[in-house]
Amino acid sequence: MSDLVRFGVAMDRALLAEFDRRIAARGYENRSEALRDLIRADLTREAGEAGVVVLATVTLVYSTRARELVTRLADAEGEHAALVVSSLRTPIDADRTLEALVVRGTAEVIAAFAGRLAGTKGVLSCDVTLAAALDPRAERRPARPGAAPVAGAPRREEPR
Repeated sequence: MSDLVRFGVAMDRALLAEFDRRIAARGYENRSEALRDLIRADLTREAGEAGVVVLATVTLVYSTRARELVTRLADAEGEHAALVVSSLRTPIDADRTLEALVVRGTAEVIAAFAGRLAGTKGVLSCDVTLAAALDPRAERRPARPGAAPVAGAPRREEPR
């Protein structure tokens, strides 16, 4: 069973009312779960800033009319095989495609990769969302058989 702790928070009435409106619109049943999510998100951001390996998504929207764009994006993903865990591509309409990449590495490496993708001609938008910090003590295995080690992760020394 979890070890829940109750605590009080003092807050301006108008700020609390705005928070309550926002969490209701997002479907939260109570303030506690909304606060837990905010804290988790902040801790994940901090971990990313500290160089901890994180899981993130890179979401691209690009023009299907840009010549050779898909090839350039595939080449960039291939060059960063240690970073890309999974990808999903789906058409939005006749002119646009959405691609969602699940990536694992340091936030710095992920940001550089996303910047390269965003700067590709025909990419209409590129957004990075840090999803979770990975336990730095966990063994860093490739995400899938045959994949390269985690991008930006320090190399583990083998015991002698």
